[in-house]
Amino acid sequence: MLFGGLFAGFLVAALVIELSLRSFDASIYTQVRLVELARLDDLPAATLIPALVATAFLVIFAAKSRGRVLWLTLTALILLLVVFATSLLVNIPINTEELTWNVHTPPADWASVRDRWQIAHAVRTAAAVLAFGYVSAAAMGKSSITRQTTRA
Repeated sequence: MLFGGLFAGFLVAALVIELSLRSFDASIYTQVRLVELARLDDLPAATLIPALVATAFLVIFAAKSRGRVLWLTLTALILLLVVFATSLLVNIPINTEELTWNVHTPPADWASVRDRWQIAHAVRTAAAVLAFGYVSAAAMGKSSITRQTTRA
C-alpha cells in the first residue's frame, strides 16, 4: 500500500502541475517540463515497480481464498499494469522527445504533444488512484476477516 499510495499521490500532484501549465505559453511549458524531467522521473520508477511487485504477491497469496480480496487485488494489479503500459507506450517516449526541446524555440506542435502526454497521464493517474483504492479495500477486508477469525 505504501508504494501504491506514494505513486498515486505523485501522479495526482503531477496532474495538478500539468493542468496549471495549460494557461502558459510554449517556452514556459518547455522550461517546466525540462525541470521536471531532470530528476522527477526517478520517483515513479522507485514507487511503481515495488507497487507492481507487491500487488502481484498479494494476488498470489489471495489466490488461495478465491474471495473478495483476490478480486480486489487482481483488479488493482490490472490497473497498475495499465499504468505501466501507458507510461511505456505514451508518456516515456514523449518525455524522451521533450528532453531535446529548446526553451527558446519549442517545436511548432508542442501543444499537441502536451495534450497527448496529459491525456495519457490523466488515464494513468485515474488507474493508479483506483488501484490504490482497491488494494486499500482488500487490506481492510482482510483485516476485518482476520479480526473475525481471531474472535471465533
